[in-house]
Amino acid sequence: MRPAWEPTERYLERSRLRRFAERNGHPDYASMLRWSTDDLAGFWRATERDLGIVWRTPYTRVLDQSRGLPWTTWWTGGRMNYVATALRHDPTHVAVIAEAEEGTVRVLTYGELADHVARFATGLRSLGVKKGDRVAVFLPLTVECAVAVLAIGAVGAVFIPVFSGYGAEAIAGRLKDAEAKVLVCADGFFRRGSVVAMKETADEAADRAPSVETVVVVDRVGRAYPKRGRDVAWSEVTPEGAILDVADTSAEDPFMVIYTSGTTGKPKGALHVHGGFPLKAAQDLAHCFDLQQGDVILWSTDIGWMMGPWLIAGGLMLGATIVLYDGTPDFPDASRMWSMVERHRVTHLGISPTAIRGLMRSGEAPVRAKDRSSLFVLGSTGEPWNPDPWWWYFRNVGESRCPVINYSGGTEISGGIVGCTTWTPIQPGSFAGPCPGMAADVVDEQGRPVRGAVGELVISKPWPGMTRGFWRDPHTAESRYLQTYWSRFENVWVHGDWARIDDEGFWYIEGRSDDTLKVAGKRVGPAEVESAAVAHPAVSEAAAIGVPHEIKGEVIVVFAVLRPGHQAAPDLARSVQDKVAEILGKPLRPDGVRFVTQLPKTRNAKILRRVIRGAYLGKDDLGDLSSLENPAAVDEVRALAIS
Repeated sequence: MRPAWEPTERYLERSRLRRFAERNGHPDYASMLRWSTDDLAGFWRATERDLGIVWRTPYTRVLDQSRGLPWTTWWTGGRMNYVATALRHDPTHVAVIAEAEEGTVRVLTYGELADHVARFATGLRSLGVKKGDRVAVFLPLTVECAVAVLAIGAVGAVFIPVFSGYGAEAIAGRLKDAEAKVLVCADGFFRRGSVVAMKETADEAADRAPSVETVVVVDRVGRAYPKRGRDVAWSEVTPEGAILDVADTSAEDPFMVIYTSGTTGKPKGALHVHGGFPLKAAQDLAHCFDLQQGDVILWSTDIGWMMGPWLIAGGLMLGATIVLYDGTPDFPDASRMWSMVERHRVTHLGISPTAIRGLMRSGEAPVRAKDRSSLFVLGSTGEPWNPDPWWWYFRNVGESRCPVINYSGGTEISGGIVGCTTWTPIQPGSFAGPCPGMAADVVDEQGRPVRGAVGELVISKPWPGMTRGFWRDPHTAESRYLQTYWSRFENVWVHGDWARIDDEGFWYIEGRSDDTLKVAGKRVGPAEVESAAVAHPAVSEAAAIGVPHEIKGEVIVVFAVLRPGHQAAPDLARSVQDKVAEILGKPLRPDGVRFVTQLPKTRNAKILRRVIRGAYLGKDDLGDLSSLENPAAVDEVRALAIS
């Protein structure tokens, strides 16, 4: 079948990846891809040089696997701080364009950005923040957000990104686990014309986290808020005339702990280092998206999701202009995203399938009314595509000339496992294959490669961006990190995605192979949702599942067992939904709550979420039920099944 898009001479001539491959003796894509995993040291050495990484002390060895493949370290002996690479560019070139929902636009050149970073880094040091301390950022995507992220790195402290829509309890759990010393927040932000308070949420979270000594408050909307003794205004810790002093850090020193939810237990703090996540982000943007100096990239995201830090670190390290949008993609109308493309001459646009499905409802007119001639690449990540939205994005937004670079990986990966490139053909919703440098495959239950059938997505060799384990998780055989990713097959990372490689060699992601929920492309563990539901005084037990949704891709449905003295009722269901939203944030509010008298469990009391989901969706085959303790519970779920 003919591909939906094939690279024209313009794309081939410009391709940074193609030039990089040819310089290293690989005239075709297949040869380059083999080299990227057959010769890890050679490929990654060439890559960091191509990216222009700034080293304070050169490394003596590219990688060290002496402690075992899962604990591989990189750039032995090398000392680098990614902020030095991010701020090395022409000081007159535009680094950041920040547009707010209410329409204000702020622009910083690389020189101005460096000055702002110097000022806040000096302020952090004045607050007693030193190398290794944790600083949490609970901000909308603003100039201050980018400055804070870079300043934390410049100090050598550890950045803790927090989703701007989280409730106090979700934030507090992360602050406590990381033992954060400082929390940076805003007074609030605008969504659909209304003010969303942040300071009060930050206060409630900080009250529950004894380690937080200072709350730095950014004046975002200019609203009155309750003052606390630990509060410091952003303006008070950004002194004029500060000199940028980038800390002397090792390539293996932590720069970020970002929390990601799995299927059980509390959120996991994925630990990332200066020579890992930022380098992988820059490499993927260069190799997959062909982002180059002078390009302008807008990605619809949040600082609390991986793509926020990815955009800031990777985009700036490559010398591009990053566009930060603090708002919703269809406010005040459905032309907002396309207006920004026109206004800022965006070359690289990233938006999720969920957002596209929503924008499609307004038709083609809002898109076609705006000039999109600047667009060169369309990006997407977060969830699988449906064909219709993919074609709508390709034909209407990209005018059938821009490739849709589909990209899938994870927080613990630092970017993509699989992706597309501007050097290779593209089919709707597909991936060209593994991202360069990623030894990915699709395997069956015995770990054998499979083609033309769905299997587990795995990685068999290390890469610089791999998480260095989980925060406060010991480096032992019992570590949660090893149990999560490395316990299925020896020295093989099992990511938890179903994938398929078709007869033409195109790759597809078929969804999660575990119970992790993805709501509008944002991942959350059912355990977190269930804990929030059980926080309601009427609920004794809960199970959360993901259910397909036309717009969001997947929504949360909670099955709840009530405490004695409570009766199932629509008002009570809404109350439980509200409790989850209060704790986790409104974006994670369940779509529905269903009351049952018992949950399907195994004999050792594990809730069988896959069985609940299958029964609720009306599936006849629920898989292996040999461990099921209470078959009657399945019948209750079936009685509530979606018709």
